[in-house]
This record gives sequence, C-alpha cells and structure tokens, in this order.
Amino acid sequence: MIQKKLDALAQMMEEYRAMPFPPGFRGLDVEAQDMVMLDADTAGYVYRVLDGPLPAPARGGLTRLVGVFEKVLPAIDSEYASRYYTQARDVAALAAEIEAMRDK
Repeated sequence: MIQKKLDALAQMMEEYRAMPFPPGFRGLDVEAQDMVMLDADTAGYVYRVLDGPLPAPARGGLTRLVGVFEKVLPAIDSEYASRYYTQARDVAALAAEIEAMRDK
C-alpha cells in the first residue's frame, strides 16, 4: 500500500515540478509566508519522504507545512498561482499521509 502511494507521490511531484513558478511570486509574502521558501520547503520534504522515512522533527515540520497551505491558499488571488500552490499542498499532504502510515 505504501509503495503505491510513493509511486503516486513521485508522479504528482514530477507534475508539480514541471509547472513554471508563478509570475510575480518571487520575493512575495502571502500571509507572512515567503512563497519561494514555501515552494522550496515542499520540494525538500517530499524528496526526503521519497528517499525514506523522516525523523520525528521533520515529520512535525511536514505537518506544519501542510497547515501553512491552508492559511495561504485562500489569500492567493492569481488563478495560476492558486493551481500551482494547490498542487504543492496536495503533494505535501500525500507525503504527510505516507509518513503517518510509516509511523504505524
């Protein structure tokens, strides 16, 4: 079951990384979040999950990251950026789900 989710995560991540970064979002803060760092943190956590289980502190960071998306997404007024960061949120949420499964 985890392997199927990891395969789906890898596919979703490939699709997400193929999307161009939203124009005008470099150096932009939304709800006190640097949007470039949000993008970079998402990639970092997801690639680490794809490589193997996260240590406990990193699991907490991944969970917090998913929560940040819930705060940031409603404040994005660009249709494309909203799609981009929704994809990022979905990838991060699946990574967190995989980590929760590994913890059992």
